[in-house]
Amino acid sequence: MDKTLFVVTQVAPYRDGPAGVHGVLPQSAVALAELAGLAGLRPRTVSDVSHIDPVDLAAGGVLALFTIGETPWSPEQRSAISEGVRSGRLGIVGVHSATDSCVGWDDYVTLLGARFDGHPWTQIFDAEVTDPAHPATEHLGDSWACHDEVYLFRDLRADARVLLRVADGQLDMERPGARLPAFGLPLCWCFTEGSGRVFYTSLGHFPAAWESPVYLRHLSGGMSWVLGEG
Repeated sequence: MDKTLFVVTQVAPYRDGPAGVHGVLPQSAVALAELAGLAGLRPRTVSDVSHIDPVDLAAGGVLALFTIGETPWSPEQRSAISEGVRSGRLGIVGVHSATDSCVGWDDYVTLLGARFDGHPWTQIFDAEVTDPAHPATEHLGDSWACHDEVYLFRDLRADARVLLRVADGQLDMERPGARLPAFGLPLCWCFTEGSGRVFYTSLGHFPAAWESPVYLRHLSGGMSWVLGEG
C-alpha cells in the first residue's frame, strides 16, 4: 500500500449559517476505509482538514469527500488538490453532500462536476442505469431501486459521463422547489480532469445504503475507475 485514500468527513458552516450533520458520517468513514484496503490503498480518516499536510496531498492517492459547508481548505491545500488531480497523481471520489461544499472555492465545481441546488424529494425511486459498462454500475442491471434524497444540481459539466439518473415520471413536480433541469436528474457521474479521474455519487444519505452490498459495490466500482480501471 503506497497510496493513501484520504476519507474527509468534515462538517463546516455555510457562509450564512450552520450546515446539517449527516448521521451516517462515522459509518461511511469505516466503510470507505474498508473499501480502501480492498483497493490496495492506505486509509486515512480526516474530520478536520487542517490536519492534512499539503505535501501529503501533493504525494497523490485518492481524496474521498463526504463533506458539507465551506470546508476550510487552505490555499496550499487547494493548490495541491487541483494540481494533483490535473497531473493524475490524485483522484477524487465524491459522496452525497460533497457537491454542497466549498461555494467560495471557484475551482471546486470543476473538480466535482456540479453544484448541489436543493433536494425537494426524499423517497423510494428507480435509478436508471445509463452506462452499464462502468465498474460502478455493471452489477445493477437496467435499474436500481433506491431510497434516498434526490438532489437537484446546477453547473453540471458538459463532459460529465452520467452513470445513473432518476427514471422518468417518478417524482412529484408540484413539491416546493421542484424543477427539471435541462440535463435531467443525474445521480452519479464521472469524468477526467487533465490526467486525473473524478467519480461522484449523490446517493448515501441513509444508514441502509452503507449496510447494502449493492451500494458498497457501487462505491467500490467508482473507486476502481478513479484508480484507472475501465
